[in-house]
Amino acid sequence: MKTLDTKKKQTSTSRRNFLKATGCLTIAFPMWTSCGLAAGEEGPALDNDLPRSISQNPHINAWLQVLEDGTIQVYTGKIELGQGIRTAIGQVAAEELNTNPELIKVHLVETGVTPDEGYTAGSGSIINSAMSVRYAAAAARAKLVEIAAREMGVGAETLEVEDGKILHGGKPKMSFAELLKGKQLEGEVKAPVPLKPKKEHQWVGTAFPRQGISRMVRGEEVYIQDLRFPAMVHARSIRPKAYQASLQSFDEEGLKKEINGILKVVNNGSFLGVITEDEYQAVKAQEYLQRNTQWSEAPVLPADQPLDEYLKSLPARTQNVENQGNFDAGSKTIKASYFKPYIMHASIGPSCAVALYDQEELYIWSHSQGVYPLRGSLVEVVGLPAEKIHIEGVAGSGCYGHNGADDAAADAALMAMAYPGRHIRLQWSREDEHGWEPYGTAMIIEPSASLDASGKIKQWQCELWSDTHSTRPGGDPGNLMTAHYLEKPFPRTSYGYSGGGYRNSQPYYNIPNLKIDAHFFDGPLRVSSLRGLGAYANIFAIESFMDELAEEAGKDPLEFRLMHSEDERAIGVMKKLGEMIKNQTTNQNEGIGYAFSRYKNSASYCAVAAKVKVDKSSGQVQVQQMWGVIDAGEVINLDGLKNQTEGGMVQSASWALKEEVKFDQQHVSSLNWGTYPIFHFSDVPLVEVTVIDQPYEEPLGAGEAAQGPSTAAIANAVYQACGKRIRHLPITPEKVKG
Repeated sequence: MKTLDTKKKQTSTSRRNFLKATGCLTIAFPMWTSCGLAAGEEGPALDNDLPRSISQNPHINAWLQVLEDGTIQVYTGKIELGQGIRTAIGQVAAEELNTNPELIKVHLVETGVTPDEGYTAGSGSIINSAMSVRYAAAAARAKLVEIAAREMGVGAETLEVEDGKILHGGKPKMSFAELLKGKQLEGEVKAPVPLKPKKEHQWVGTAFPRQGISRMVRGEEVYIQDLRFPAMVHARSIRPKAYQASLQSFDEEGLKKEINGILKVVNNGSFLGVITEDEYQAVKAQEYLQRNTQWSEAPVLPADQPLDEYLKSLPARTQNVENQGNFDAGSKTIKASYFKPYIMHASIGPSCAVALYDQEELYIWSHSQGVYPLRGSLVEVVGLPAEKIHIEGVAGSGCYGHNGADDAAADAALMAMAYPGRHIRLQWSREDEHGWEPYGTAMIIEPSASLDASGKIKQWQCELWSDTHSTRPGGDPGNLMTAHYLEKPFPRTSYGYSGGGYRNSQPYYNIPNLKIDAHFFDGPLRVSSLRGLGAYANIFAIESFMDELAEEAGKDPLEFRLMHSEDERAIGVMKKLGEMIKNQTTNQNEGIGYAFSRYKNSASYCAVAAKVKVDKSSGQVQVQQMWGVIDAGEVINLDGLKNQTEGGMVQSASWALKEEVKFDQQHVSSLNWGTYPIFHFSDVPLVEVTVIDQPYEEPLGAGEAAQGPSTAAIANAVYQACGKRIRHLPITPEKVKG
């Protein structure tokens, strides 16, 4: 273990055409026994348990191609969300092929071109996609050596690969392309797979700069919002006044008199959209129709009563999550109730898509987190078979879960079907994004616990209330918002992923008697996946309650957590956090709080400390500094892991202090940055992250590890600073003063 301290603007119609265009040579083959590289002292670099993605698609030519120019094209079914997956996948491919990463090209998700890996979600991109590429590249290296040995009449053990070439006696003999001579080799990757010994790694585990950052800084075309095509036209959708309102009438004649450049008004049931020559005309047309369209009345929203009370009053489906041990009803019980409001993805760039319907095929460019599931969901909506729908993933400017990307793609697809032959760019407005995205659900968590004579927790019970945590399309048109408003509407057919509600509801501590019950309601707002799902609220509650129990037991909060921990890696991150802040001092009205979690109780370990200052007269809370320690197993890209953790801590701080979706009796009222504030640059604290590398452990994925413990640490720090225990998020000045 080592500790690292750190202060296409053209249409692609098919994989076949793509391969023709790049002049690639495909390699695919069955397994073998030698790779020409000795195993390290850690034991044979073999793995009998292949990642899920490559197990489902074991053909090597699904994962990488050798191109005639000497570069290597790698395919991933994941999209870039800011997590740096393109860079990390390039690193693992370069490592196993012993090739400079500059010679690796990574092609992000595209239907018919890349593997179908479902959704980019759940901190699973490294675990599944990057590791699949690792095994595919390792298999490719071994086979290349085998072919070269046979071609040259030498032993495989005398050959090496380096920078796209075969070496013999340390000297280059031929390139991969020269070796393959245009042949296509077929076969599958089968375990065990020989991997490059980790002691020989050059690229994996280093702080490799993420690709594309310099382009972003220069304002170059990077995001879906930047895509432009020749003769492209623009579109906007007009939303109803409330979720269940239906279209009654609209003034098309007045629109065409008022606004120039109207190409087509698209109306299908209660779906209403407009297509124009330029974007400004589309904006003005949307504004006109919003003023001159009539909608039916809809059921009112519960804006006149406390949300937590209302949600607990709803009919609920109850599920026992955990029930172990025996409970002593006579023990003194400590109780608390915690609340997390609806929060939004708050993507800085509103959702966007480009679509083209041409020659009976539909092409879509989208920042969806799952282009294959999106394609399956669109089949019935647009009336085309899946093979006639081609979707290319393009990075969007902010996501963190299921935001409006899929809905914008559906909007654009319907517009394109109604106006074929030209690329249609459909951009949501800020009000569209804030008002219609699927939010992270509100939750209530109510733990109770008893301590024994030594101050240890002897029993813990918890009840939680939650809506679903995923209504991603997943092949179901009823999960596309647009599909609800068509003349032939598609209703939701399932509740979604309820398991997200009790993610991390079981404390990752040694507690002999434990009972968890989850109650699932259908809430008033549209909800779906948001970073961490239910883990955020559950960890906030658990780690706040751990501080309350530590105080009851008369124990130091960090020591109290350690005395309930048995997992050495959990203990390791907490002890390292203690070392990082041991010399910190606090002045009056300042406090330091701690929190810990293991994401999903099976993934990354993360411990966070926060230092805050509270102005008691105004109630303002300033987060001055945050410290984080993360153990995500084997580190692929140190820079990317740091960035993910730092970003998660800052985003969580914004959730903790500022963010809450509000609504009136008709609809969501948090429609701009004034009514839904997020952290400004001036709010961002100094952040320090330490990464504990475990090079001989499996990578665990880290994108969602910091959310829960960061907010809990801030809440605990507020209590230390002013004696005010805030259990109802966000931590606003009114609550601190009250």
